[in-house]
Amino acid sequence: MRLLCLSNGHGEDTIALQILKALRQLPNAPTIEVLPIVGEGHAYQKQGFSIIGTVKAMPSGGFIYMDRKQLANDIQGGLLTLTLDQLKTVREWSKDCKNNAEPAIILAVGDIVPLLFAWQSGLNYSFIGTAKSEYYLRDETGWHKRKSWWDDRLARLTGGVYLPWERWLMSRPNCKAIFPRDRITTQTLTTFGLSAYDFGNPMMDLDTQPIVYDRPEIIAADSNQSLSESLSKSLTILLLPGSRAPEAYRNWDVILSGLQNLAEQFDHRPIEFLTALSGDLDRATIHNALIQNNWKQADKPHQYSRSDCPHLLTLGIAKFSEYAHASDLAIAMAGTATEQFIGLGKPAITLPGQGPQFTPTFAEAQTRLLGRSIIYVKEMNQLASTLRQLLQDSEQLTAIAHNGPQRMGECGAADRIAQKLTQILSNP
Repeated sequence: MRLLCLSNGHGEDTIALQILKALRQLPNAPTIEVLPIVGEGHAYQKQGFSIIGTVKAMPSGGFIYMDRKQLANDIQGGLLTLTLDQLKTVREWSKDCKNNAEPAIILAVGDIVPLLFAWQSGLNYSFIGTAKSEYYLRDETGWHKRKSWWDDRLARLTGGVYLPWERWLMSRPNCKAIFPRDRITTQTLTTFGLSAYDFGNPMMDLDTQPIVYDRPEIIAADSNQSLSESLSKSLTILLLPGSRAPEAYRNWDVILSGLQNLAEQFDHRPIEFLTALSGDLDRATIHNALIQNNWKQADKPHQYSRSDCPHLLTLGIAKFSEYAHASDLAIAMAGTATEQFIGLGKPAITLPGQGPQFTPTFAEAQTRLLGRSIIYVKEMNQLASTLRQLLQDSEQLTAIAHNGPQRMGECGAADRIAQKLTQILSNP
């Protein structure tokens, strides 16, 4: 039995890895190969999975849908040639499976691009839809109000966030299973007669810790306390600048500017900032930006402090899961990591960035996807007041604690999807 995993982005690679690692643990595990359509697949390589075909990092990092200039840069960087090479690789892999009469399946993770790749192979395939959710259009109470009349008009007219040509690809006889990212999207797809399964979201398979709001008493103002007493408690904030350079460095500068605003207005309350950094980022660049923003190295390794406030800042490489569970809220300019954090039932404050991923347009869409768990601050000088208002609103924090798991689903999805894939392989 063989399985080829196609994914098109850093976040998609991370999600796919959860399923592939679960597959690898099963007694009847297939031979697993991967083809990252976007990027070079470093995450797969670190976990020992075999990459087939040509891979290459493009200037946009995979975010061509957000900026036409990014598409032009990618074309100049060899996008068309890369795509043709990758399509050829998938066809050759499929042909080899057919010639050897081996049970095989293609797992497409992401959006319509890997789904198209899987369909053109002629083999059985399954789709994990990471990019789209009905929450972009509506929630359980109805449709979202948009500024522009045209926004999402086609999706509304055709009945869902997945457009007719995407649903056509999912309706082919070779498409054996669809795994949407949340229940509301699954329910919509099943109304079109598609084989969609509400197995949860692999993004939430961070570890075995329960999805609960870890320390609500630290944030919310207790009814038996005075406001000044509640606001004097320590607070832990996770900083998420993103994972791709050079955008992550620009985001880091934006976040540090926001921390200046917090330092001035929260000088009475100890705050520990935990920074979850991707292993692909240069720590020296992160360090230099801290020094330029009046942070200095503290006594402990990878820890920084300021002379004008009691706050501490700690840098951590590949410690997202640990830091996410330890933090009360996040200041975020990231995609997948922000969604995972929200899924723990915690709030995140987001700031405007320059892209190519984290733009004002992306941030606005993220607020529709994640609902009240996201607080988008457009002006840097509003960060402290926004945080103060949030900390005082225990009703809002309770609602956020319920909203996150509802939007992002329960953990354990990777195991459920892995078992379903092996079932399909065993009964082609």
